[in-house]
Amino acid sequence: MTHTIQPDNPEVTPAPDAADLPVFTGSAPKPATTGVPAALKRRIPKYSDLAPLMQFKKPEFSKEARLKRASTIWDLRDMAKRRTPQAPFDYTDGAAEGEITLRRAREAFLDIEFRPGILRNVSSVDLSTDILGKPSRLPLGIAPTGFTRMMQSEGEYAGSQAAEAAGIPYTLSTMGTASIEDVAAAAPNGRNWFQLYLWTDRDRSLELIERAAKAGNDTLMVTVDTAVAGARLRDVRNGMTIPPALTVKTVLDASYRPAWWFNFLTHEPLTFASLSRYTGTVADLINSMFDPTLTFEDLDWLRETWKGKLVVKGIQTVEDARKVVAHGADGVVLSNHGGRQLDRAPIPFHLLPGVKEAFTKDNSDAAIMLDTGIMSGADIIAALALGADFTLIGRAYLYGLMAGGRAGVDRTLQILEKDMARTMALLGVNKISELTPNHVRLLN
Repeated sequence: MTHTIQPDNPEVTPAPDAADLPVFTGSAPKPATTGVPAALKRRIPKYSDLAPLMQFKKPEFSKEARLKRASTIWDLRDMAKRRTPQAPFDYTDGAAEGEITLRRAREAFLDIEFRPGILRNVSSVDLSTDILGKPSRLPLGIAPTGFTRMMQSEGEYAGSQAAEAAGIPYTLSTMGTASIEDVAAAAPNGRNWFQLYLWTDRDRSLELIERAAKAGNDTLMVTVDTAVAGARLRDVRNGMTIPPALTVKTVLDASYRPAWWFNFLTHEPLTFASLSRYTGTVADLINSMFDPTLTFEDLDWLRETWKGKLVVKGIQTVEDARKVVAHGADGVVLSNHGGRQLDRAPIPFHLLPGVKEAFTKDNSDAAIMLDTGIMSGADIIAALALGADFTLIGRAYLYGLMAGGRAGVDRTLQILEKDMARTMALLGVNKISELTPNHVRLLN
């Protein structure tokens, strides 16, 4: 008899002799035999089976078909880059210095976790809201952007008309390339706002304010984060000037983007519609015209002068948010100018909860708006959940504009609307007012 010893057990256990094992005298069981399902039998495919699968689509090369293939704002950005010369594209896409602020702003929206509720009836989702005393069909508006017709020849006209069709506000910049009056005429039923840079020449500023009021703008948005121009290095490297200069480099660039240059050269020359004709770099313009001596007393002057809603854009601390409201602002825009002024500036999305808490303690009903870094409808819903009343999009809308003019801006808004509705439904929320901080958790 042999023995086996377990490695961890010193006891000896006798192994059975072969003679002690039972003898099996029957036959081995046979595997069960069943019929092979007809669906799994090999066969030669019939044409009638293949015909429904062979539905090859006819290639579509129209602008509408191209834009329809865009599912995200990033898709529109890719299209914009292919269709736009480097200098205007980089002016839109770039930021100050090392572009750290812009990257952090976009990462801020990625570093969250949604907390969905289940078993809610979300067969209907309502994205409408009120902002500054009037309704908006969506919780976003178009932010002020300068030199917009440089990005694509339809410029501010495309933006204002798309906003009018979508039932959302449109903000015209002091640095716009369409006049206050022309935008009002292009979108007569739209809700038009005007963004103001205060100049050293107060009479010029007052003239713009009066023109905005006469044209029916109900909100004045004063930008306060441009005491001096930021170091936008892409513009420096591209030799960016207003209007764009024809150099050997730009001519070569044009050979790949003939449609942009055709539109640029066959439409009205690019000028600042609210300013005198200017030729030079963007930074030189800002440094020569904008007032670095602005104080809260100037905000008091604006409050006395402007009778409509007054919003201050460029708020980057809780303390300043509270202070501008104390000086008469009806709303604030938490913004670092899209990362285009001070690099390593505070991120609006991170600032948002603190401002909301402060306004709640102050019993303030001032509107909290937010921009910078928004690239999806989910970003917008996250901002609303954390306390924003409204959001503004700049680059996202310009990518659509460069990708396809007015139709591209429409596509931007369609993508964001679909994103927002889907995100709301998956969170188990029917209305904007039902969003709370409990729906979002900051991971960092």
